[in-house]
Amino acid sequence: MHPVPESRITKLNNKGIYPDGLFVLYWMTANRRLKWNYSLDRAIEWAQKLAKPLMVLEAVDCNYDWASERFHGFIINGMRDNFREAAGKNILYYPYVEPAKEKGRGLLMELAKHACLIIADDFPAFFIPAMLKKISERHLVLIEKVDSNGLLPMSMAGREFTTAYSFRRFLQKTMPDYLLNYPHESPLEDLSLKRLKALPKEIIEKWPPATLIFLENSTKGLAELPVDHNVKAVKDAGGQTEGDRRLKDFINKKLSAYDEKRNEPYEDATSNLSPYLHFGHISSHEIFYRIQEAEMWHPGKVSEYPRGQKEGWWGMGKSAEAFLDQLITWRELGFNMCRYNKDYEKFKSLPGWAKQTLKIHEMDNRKYIYTEEELEDGRTHDPLWNAAQVQLVREGKIHNYLRMLWGKKILEWSPSPERALEIMIRLNNRYALDGRDPNSYSGIFWTLGRYDRAWGPKREIFGKVRYMSSANTARKVNVAGYIKRYS
Repeated sequence: MHPVPESRITKLNNKGIYPDGLFVLYWMTANRRLKWNYSLDRAIEWAQKLAKPLMVLEAVDCNYDWASERFHGFIINGMRDNFREAAGKNILYYPYVEPAKEKGRGLLMELAKHACLIIADDFPAFFIPAMLKKISERHLVLIEKVDSNGLLPMSMAGREFTTAYSFRRFLQKTMPDYLLNYPHESPLEDLSLKRLKALPKEIIEKWPPATLIFLENSTKGLAELPVDHNVKAVKDAGGQTEGDRRLKDFINKKLSAYDEKRNEPYEDATSNLSPYLHFGHISSHEIFYRIQEAEMWHPGKVSEYPRGQKEGWWGMGKSAEAFLDQLITWRELGFNMCRYNKDYEKFKSLPGWAKQTLKIHEMDNRKYIYTEEELEDGRTHDPLWNAAQVQLVREGKIHNYLRMLWGKKILEWSPSPERALEIMIRLNNRYALDGRDPNSYSGIFWTLGRYDRAWGPKREIFGKVRYMSSANTARKVNVAGYIKRYS
């Protein structure tokens, strides 16, 4: 197995390795999968080098912001898949579902006492960066975080990019060096490692791991957890098994028409992989590899002239290139922002022209101003916007094209751009399965001018920020069936 590139590894402290530890600990928080995962590969490297067993801790607590049946259920689906994948393999997989607030406190600290070192996931958004910083300062062993987020290591950018064009051009210059190095597809198969048979009894008794029976039948258990029970679980199952099924379905049935149909709200023409990427149930490397297979592509087809173009650089079909621009350029641009701008979720992170024009027009007359409760309930005068909000609450997603309109209207109907941003973040993070993610922050902030340019003529409320309306959207795409479905 080829080594994990150094560009993906960051030491979080200057502690040493504890040679008498019982195991190497992989603390799985963002890359919640046992395949195509550089973090897991790095943990295996250390376990083999030290001739120690490998333990994988995957936990979900009740204390994170917006914890709900929806997100807990999706995560637990993934834990079920990981439990099955780890069965019979030479690792100890330890799934922990916190039964009540604070009950999980101390588990990681106790495991760290027995660990040679800790491998963690490098994820640049939500609570994970602050949590890793805090943990790294408290533990006495080496902690490394590993970037398994995208095709390009986040560290290679070196700076924040402010437009998709400039980032795409940078990717096209840099990416070829990384197209032959993937995380291991099935690292647990035929893995030669000592197996840790059990943890100390006191750990298991205080923090009992979830059973497969619980993970397979978690509906009743969710009802008993101290999470938001008003945000219900959705019918879409989480986990790597379902993510892989959706990827195969997309490539076999939808990819060929993706460029033509992806903006049609009533068509099921998109991949629906965003939640699986967010929770780490599927890897962008795996997605790229499967598309590469389907397109019978090899890196030699890449254009030698990186001009930042959307099409023609990869040397694939038009639909495949359109999808890869979303998967790689736009998705990894969001990770770049979160990595290099600590204020990524604040109004002040917008480009100067956008902040200026929005503030100039902050006092403009608004024909409609809705409360946050009215917006959350989808009670506006606009049936298309209401339908998008209903889909968000009901299914945990909004059709990709209508997400843009959804945000633009909240800006138009809020008393200030700052208040609009607060509402967008709260509604998105509370209900969207892919909320709290760098990519979803990109979508929210794009409606306020991030990654865009000044547009004319100036409009009330928007100023130079790009304007969208439901009427124009209805002229571009067929929305009648969508409104009927979510009315």
